[in-house]
Amino acid sequence: MCKINYNKLSLKENQFIFVSKYTIMNTTQIFDKLWTEYTERTPSAQKIKDLFLNKGNKVFNDHVAFRTFDDERVNIEVLAAPFIAAGYEEKGDYVFEAKKLYAKHFEHKTDSNAPRVFISQLKTKEFSGVLQDTVTGLIDQLSKEDLNPSELVFKGRLWEQPSFEVYEKLQEESEYAAWLYVNGFCSNHFTVDVNKLSTFNTLQEVNEFLKQNDFKMNTSGGEIKGTPEVFLEQSSVLADRIPVDFKEGVKEITSCYYEFAFRYPMDNGELYSGFIAKSADKIFESTDMKLKK
Repeated sequence: MCKINYNKLSLKENQFIFVSKYTIMNTTQIFDKLWTEYTERTPSAQKIKDLFLNKGNKVFNDHVAFRTFDDERVNIEVLAAPFIAAGYEEKGDYVFEAKKLYAKHFEHKTDSNAPRVFISQLKTKEFSGVLQDTVTGLIDQLSKEDLNPSELVFKGRLWEQPSFEVYEKLQEESEYAAWLYVNGFCSNHFTVDVNKLSTFNTLQEVNEFLKQNDFKMNTSGGEIKGTPEVFLEQSSVLADRIPVDFKEGVKEITSCYYEFAFRYPMDNGELYSGFIAKSADKIFESTDMKLKK
């Protein structure tokens, strides 16, 4: 990796101005670092990957996803910074009306094997004043160094020790907000590119294999989200649960999950490369505390 002096100047009054040495990482460095952090939170992902490897497969990532808030200090554009610097560009955007989310996906300009990047953000202004004030208060705790865009996706939770009472209040309005409050800025999920597995031909075969090995699938909206007609099928296991040290004591809370994607060729013969909002909406629920692990 290399470092350059990078000035990010604001176009809006009072917008955060960042001036620092901006670390530029290549795609291998980025995703290796993300995988290390992700598997610490999601030990089931490494177990599943090992199962695929032991059957003679090489495992490729279809995409990696992140969650954030729409505050301009930590929004999609901020989290996307290290990927843009590594050669990515924006390819599509998505709206999730029910969950009040907005998302974009990014693809590498020249490396077709590089994973897609999917970043969503909570539209906080569509929630109560209490939720908005809570989110603003969290981000106000962060220093300029914390908000370094080249590092933010790796840092996890940066604000003070969470309160279980606050967590439960956020849950009442948005499971997404409550999850982000506890987990912070990190990979929400990695995704196996099922098309590139050598010993599986369909997503259904992958799901059966996972269930035979005692993994619980997210069945919200059906075990498989999407169809060949929309050129994308997706499934996921339920998120791991990890102990979190709240102010009120230790509680088990959902962390991250592993997803699986199978893409179909479009009329031009190329594999579909985007996402289906209706399917992604149900995939989001893999971290829902109400779903049984």
